[in-house]
Formats: sequence, C-alpha cells, structure tokens
Amino acid sequence: MNKTVHFGAGNIGRGFIGALFAKSGYEVTFVDIAENIIDKLNEEKTYEVILAKEETETEIIKNVAGLNNRTQEDEVIEAIQHAAFVTTAIGPNILPRIAPLIARGLVKRAQSTSEKIYVIACENQIGATDILKGHIFEQLNESEQEQVTERVSFLNSAVDRIVPIQDQNSLDVLVEPYYEWVVESKEEVPSVEGMTTVENLAPFIERKLFTVNTGHAVIAYLGYSAGKETIDETLADQEIQEQVLETLKETGAYLIHQYGLNEEEHNAYIHKNIDRFKNKKLNDLVTRVGRAPLRKLGPQDRLIRPAVEAEKAGLSYSNLAKAIASALLFDHPEDEEAMKMQQMIEEKGPEYVLHEVSKLEEGSDLTGEVVRIYEQLRTK
Repeated sequence: MNKTVHFGAGNIGRGFIGALFAKSGYEVTFVDIAENIIDKLNEEKTYEVILAKEETETEIIKNVAGLNNRTQEDEVIEAIQHAAFVTTAIGPNILPRIAPLIARGLVKRAQSTSEKIYVIACENQIGATDILKGHIFEQLNESEQEQVTERVSFLNSAVDRIVPIQDQNSLDVLVEPYYEWVVESKEEVPSVEGMTTVENLAPFIERKLFTVNTGHAVIAYLGYSAGKETIDETLADQEIQEQVLETLKETGAYLIHQYGLNEEEHNAYIHKNIDRFKNKKLNDLVTRVGRAPLRKLGPQDRLIRPAVEAEKAGLSYSNLAKAIASALLFDHPEDEEAMKMQQMIEEKGPEYVLHEVSKLEEGSDLTGEVVRIYEQLRTK
C-alpha cells in the first residue's frame, strides 16, 4: 500500500486532504501535537466524514494512524522515508515550526532511495509550498540541498473546502460536499482521488483566494459588526448579501483583467460560492471565519492584495475598502490576534496597522479610503 504523511490532524486534515488520500488507497499517517486526536487515530484507525447535505451522507475513512511530532520525531522521520507524499494543512504560520523535522526526514529519504517524493503545503496562502521549501532549505547544508533538490518535488496547490469548527471529542468530521484541490506540476504526479494537476496555478489559486476566502472573510466581518452569529444567518440579511456580491464583483474585475477569465463564467462562480456559504447545515460561526485578522490583513492575503491590485489597474475598490475597514473593527475577545490588533489601533491608530501589517503606503488613496470608512463605521 502507498503511504503518505500529512501534517495537521485537525478537521481540515482529516476531512479533506487526508480523507482523499485514504479513499485513494493510501495509508495515511497524520502528524500533530494534539495527543487526544493522535491517540484516537491509533486506537480507532477509522473515522467518518459527514457531508453537510439535506440527506446525510457519510464516508468511512480507513487505514489511518497518528504520530506526535513533539514526542515521536524519529518515527515521523521514518514515516517520511517510506512515503510518496508529505502534505500539510496546519495554517501558514505553523510552517516554519514543522520545517526542521520535515527537512530531517527528506534528507534521510534522499540519502536512502532515488524514489521521488512530493511535498505539497495545502494552505490558504499563495505559494505556500515555496514558503515551506524555503524554511526547509534553511536547515540544510549545500550537499543536502542538492540531494533534496534532485529527489523531492515541491508543488504549490490551491485548496477549497469549508470545514467548520466542531466537536473535538470525536474523529468524525462534518464538511461541505464541494471541494477543489488543484496542484501545479509540469511532471506526472501519482494519482490521488480529487487532485487536479495544472501547469500554471496562478489563475486557480487567485480565483479561489479572492472569491472564496475574500467572500468568506467579508461575510464574517460584516456579520460580526451586525451582531450575527453564523455565516448563513449573515447572508440571510439581504443588505449584507448585496454588499458581499459587490465586493466579489470588484475582486472579479481584477481577476478578469489579470487572467482574461470569461466574465460570464466567473460571475457564475461568484454566485455558486455565495450559495455554498448559505449552507445552514455547516452552522459556521462568524468568529471562526473572521479569526486571526492580522493574518487576513496581510499584504498577499484575501483583502489587501485584490484591493491593491485593483487600485493599480484603475479599477474600483470601494467595497473592498469597506471590507478592510470592517476587519479592523473585529474585536472578538477570545481571538488573540483581534485583541492585539485593537491594542495597536488604540495606541497608534488604524493607519499604523495598515502600514505595518498590510504594507500599504502611508497617504495612499486606498489607505485614506479605508480609514475614512473605518471612522464612519466606528462612530455607528
């Protein structure tokens, strides 16, 4: 049986990437620091993926095990030596922490076999695998870098599946039926059910990031400001739904301008995704979707990047500016990043966050528009 090592045994790892490998006949070793999940994986060796549909549909996932990367480093390195793939779904901020362990595993593998291994970071981040590769190569000497370069393929990807927060006492995972996993490669990659390979990922990852992730974030921040609890409840407010649609028309205008997408097809893609967000079975909290606002306000992320690119192209960005301003107002007390952001705003103002976190130029038209709308919304 083919083997794969997946870093991140959370709901996304189990309900999406790990599940696809298992359904494709791979033996999946999940690597995580959550002892309760790792222990359950080793005890139960199976779990269910529940599709959020009107008529409940369940998929049985088998051939799974777990390793703790804090206490079982040698075992993780051994697992990498025998795997066809190493994948991640842990969040972009955690990639630097796991890179040293992956580096050790890849070096051992490269020194023991000429067989190719494929590394794919399945994160909501443009060029996530390139970022992970950079952290891995920082751990290697020149000779090791040459060995890894020869025998390891680092492939960027775009991933899309909504997996809400849920009971952590069970391995079973509720997910939406829809998913997309696109991997960039010019070489042949071993087959995995649900994986699509393309030679140029940019249009796919930006289309997804600036439609799905942007849309999700806009709903969350507008919903939070309006006192809504869930994503579907927020979209039941027609005024907010229209605001979300207008924002995605702005990101769509940039995508069409940049990649020559078919306008009619892209508008259909926008509406399809808004319909996905309305799925009541997911019961997705606005505080979950809006969490970690400083990351979401990063210069390459879902709100700032399309707004900057729209400004450069002479396209409208007024609705994106409102979305950014709403993100600046996100003050959920249980969110560490939200509290840090609010402290930064209180001490130095919203312009400081936009400059330091989002890397927007001071005095730019976009910065001015965001701050103007922020002040309007704050006084309300």
